Amino acid sequence: MQLSILVLNLVYAALGVVLMYVSYRIIDRLTPEVDFPAELKRGNIAVAIFIAALFIAIALIVGRAIS
Repeated sequence: MQLSILVLNLVYAALGVVLMYVSYRIIDRLTPEVDFPAELKRGNIAVAIFIAALFIAIALIVGRAIS
């Protein structure tokens, strides 16, 4: 395996993680009436599903944009 391909994959993975975090923070700021961490600690399944769907959607978008 070439080193350049490995480094490029690591850069893409880091970019994906950063974009997921930024998108989560944007959604968190756009919905001030919902405290996501507190709801997750209380076991709110709907919030967990929403955040999971958000991460999956961002992963699909980033994956399509990269390839």
